[in-house]
Amino acid sequence: MPTSQPDPTISSLQEELAALRLENQQLRADRAALATQQAKDNKYEQSQVRFRTVFDHSPLGNKIIDSELVIKQVNPAVLVMLGFERAEGLLGRKIIEFAHPDHQADWTRLQESLWAHKLPSFVLETCLLRQDGTSFWCQVTSVLFQDEAGELGYTTLEDITERKGLAVRHKRLYDSQETIMHLVAHDLKNPINNIQLLAGLLQSHAGVLSIAPTSAQQDVQKLLTLATQECANANALLKDVLYLGQLEASRLQTHRTDLNAFLHERLEVFRVAAKEKNIALLLDLPAETVFVAIHRDKFGRILDNLLSNALQFTPAEGTIKVRLQAHEGRVRLVVQDTGLGIPAKLQPHVFDKFSAASRPGLYGDTTTGLGLFITKQIVEMHEGQIWLESAENEGTTFYIDLK
Repeated sequence: MPTSQPDPTISSLQEELAALRLENQQLRADRAALATQQAKDNKYEQSQVRFRTVFDHSPLGNKIIDSELVIKQVNPAVLVMLGFERAEGLLGRKIIEFAHPDHQADWTRLQESLWAHKLPSFVLETCLLRQDGTSFWCQVTSVLFQDEAGELGYTTLEDITERKGLAVRHKRLYDSQETIMHLVAHDLKNPINNIQLLAGLLQSHAGVLSIAPTSAQQDVQKLLTLATQECANANALLKDVLYLGQLEASRLQTHRTDLNAFLHERLEVFRVAAKEKNIALLLDLPAETVFVAIHRDKFGRILDNLLSNALQFTPAEGTIKVRLQAHEGRVRLVVQDTGLGIPAKLQPHVFDKFSAASRPGLYGDTTTGLGLFITKQIVEMHEGQIWLESAENEGTTFYIDLK
């Protein structure tokens, strides 16, 4: 029998049907892709609208700059700040054109930080010039972001002229008060010393020694002694005030120092005072010599203040221990006493200026309220840290960590 041949018409129809199916699948895929893209476009458009709303209506000045500091976009607040009515007056110009001559380097630092060093953000305070030539202070915050045009800086400007002016006025007032206080403190030294000298002379004056009865003479001697003590207290306060002024005005120059030998030498003076009060003063040094960069005079003031306090508040037969040790890669100095301790409510204020935590000592000594404040300032000048642990009737321990 003859073999049947496939119908070419049917084959053609099958091929056409398969092509139509493929085309239909492609159309569905294209439609889905189009819908997805449309959704993305809509979402992007909505985000752009939201961004534009926030950008335009922000009370802060918002602008976008490129790597050459060219202004690409501004909001109305920037126009007001710089004294322009239309954005066209700013777009395409460099923001550094509006920098005060003394502050153009600020924008160079911003440019290098963002585009050269690739910092994600940068903040600075600088001075800008308005179109009319007047100036104002502003805080600039710039954030680097990626855009089709490359890496751009989204930058906000906050007018801080009023805040800057207030800070300057406060600084002037503070400086004036400090100057007056230091002048008064300096000028009071001589009359106080004279009063102290006169009180001492009166104690041995024949007129005082001839006072009768003896009880009356003793009363006068007691009053003169009190006057002398009060003069000594006033001198201690003046000394601290003057030292504080010197401390704030001076720069710290440190030298590599054998701290073992320094402590041993510095404690010699206090050993005499401790012996008179029947207090054991101990020095615990490591076997190896410890070298630290310090300013000898100022660092000595730290020890003077801490040991003076310890001697004032440690009763007879008590102990004061000074310990030097290595701790977690740093040098730690510890001054520990078995004295009265500091009440918990006063501990947060012991380092305050003219601290309310100051109290009379066990031996009639008074404190100025400046000693521990000065101590903390000197420790921080050495890039160190100071803190304390204390319990009433158990004692106080001061810790100082140095690099």
